[in-house]
Amino acid sequence: MNRKTSRILAALTAVGALTAAAACAPPPTTAVVDLSATRVDTSGGLVVDGEHIADAGLLAAAKKEGSLSLYSGYIENSEKQVIRAFEHDTGIKVDLVRLVPNRLAERVLSEQGAGRLGADVVRTSDYDIASRMRDAGVFRAHEVPGYDKLDDTVRYHGGEFYRVFDPLYTFAYNTVLVDEKDAPTSWKDLTEAEWKGSLGITQVGAGGSSLALTRFQEDRLGPDYLPALAGQQPRIFDSSSAALESLARGEISVATAVVSSVNIAASKNAPVDFVVPDEGMAAYDYYLGKATSAKHEAAAELFLDWNMSQRGQDVFRQIGEFPARSDVTPPKVLGHDLPTVNSGQVVRFEPKALLGAADADQRRWLSLFGYL
Repeated sequence: MNRKTSRILAALTAVGALTAAAACAPPPTTAVVDLSATRVDTSGGLVVDGEHIADAGLLAAAKKEGSLSLYSGYIENSEKQVIRAFEHDTGIKVDLVRLVPNRLAERVLSEQGAGRLGADVVRTSDYDIASRMRDAGVFRAHEVPGYDKLDDTVRYHGGEFYRVFDPLYTFAYNTVLVDEKDAPTSWKDLTEAEWKGSLGITQVGAGGSSLALTRFQEDRLGPDYLPALAGQQPRIFDSSSAALESLARGEISVATAVVSSVNIAASKNAPVDFVVPDEGMAAYDYYLGKATSAKHEAAAELFLDWNMSQRGQDVFRQIGEFPARSDVTPPKVLGHDLPTVNSGQVVRFEPKALLGAADADQRRWLSLFGYL
């Protein structure tokens, strides 16, 4: 019996034991965002941990409105962590409409064109999507506190939308199937014979995240990397969340994955961990803007201000995202210290460069992987 077969049999036994235990009681969960250590003062506006986020007038107007509508393309479990923290700090309810970014764009543009966009604020990945929304008149400019200190990679078009954070794309492994000492440590390792047939990846058309990862692989890992990866006969998923679910179930051993998603899955007792690869990780953008249709204008502005505050940025850090603001430290997730911007291991492409390469990258990927 070879090592791979032995490992799979052992994993099936362990997974069976976990399933039996789960039938008796729900697995324990760990809080991703710590709310207990937060000091909130609303006596003269919104002040969180000593940071003045909103004045008394804006907070009072937002509380009078009582709620806001958020249309989001952000991963649902992650967005719910953000909403939980915002509602804790402000007492204002957030009604979430969550769709994958491409479908979110279709809904937003359709509703905007019909003059009935139901969003107060819109969050999406992919600069192309955000720009198409802007061209359709979806966003209304709002200057957050500290606007003048933000650079042009964070604020866009006079505050019509902001880059709020960057998820980091890496790869993860099932900790039942793969011992930590045997886990791959580099992107190159994924092309080794050990992982052939037991690897999961996300298809290139899944969104801006997949395009950013493909550009990273082409630019950072070289032209021979993707052909070698295709030779591993990976299982291809339509979304990173589907790949992560399959990884957690033990159907594959290793999968490309987003750090924050692995963090949240692990907090729910999924047997997964991620790797900080030797060659670095791909970063992709998430944007947020106030809608011209906003019926809860004060609450929308408060939500934007909170997202761009040190408090909001720290919430994203705890989830496992890379904060857009340079004065918030990179996250430490599942015991891993994530690299700083200056380390060269966080690779973020400028939106126009990413868009310029997108068509060619997509065609090459589809050809290499034979994906239709």
